[in-house]
Amino acid sequence: MSALASPAQLRSSFIRWSLFLVPGIVLLGFLSGTAGGGAGTPWFASLVKPSLFPPPATFGIVWSILYVLMGFALALVVTARGAPGRTAAIAAFGIQLILNLAWSPLFFGAHQISAALYLLLAIDVAVFATLLLFWRVRPLAGMLLMPYLAWVLFAAVLNWQFLEANPNADGHDVTGAVSTVTFE
Repeated sequence: MSALASPAQLRSSFIRWSLFLVPGIVLLGFLSGTAGGGAGTPWFASLVKPSLFPPPATFGIVWSILYVLMGFALALVVTARGAPGRTAAIAAFGIQLILNLAWSPLFFGAHQISAALYLLLAIDVAVFATLLLFWRVRPLAGMLLMPYLAWVLFAAVLNWQFLEANPNADGHDVTGAVSTVTFE
């Protein structure tokens, strides 16, 4: 017997998945953001900030909103059982999320500004592909990823400007800190 789910059952499934996915994605984003020390590191403080660099509080606010939107978009796709392209859309989401979570440790932790830029370009492509695949499964899910795509495109420009303004900081600690040597 094949039965369709009722609208109430579909809503219930979406709510359950959202209650799991939204906090999970927000938590992963938070952990990634703190993995490399974030914007509070002496290395980052010593960098010349580009003119496009928004107030630091902007990043936490924007990323929190984007991770919530990503969680809801994924919940919409996960609950679209039987939809053509659903599995590919979920796989694409996983790939772009892994790339996204790798950026902060690469930029802030490893001080790899140019590698972080290349990673952001890959993220841009992965998010665009995910948005298209989500759109095919559920147009609303694709729409929910549009602010995310806009932000990572902006982030790529900002990352490039950091590289241009700080060519000697790429891969190096430019804080001027002196190592402590102890004699026994």
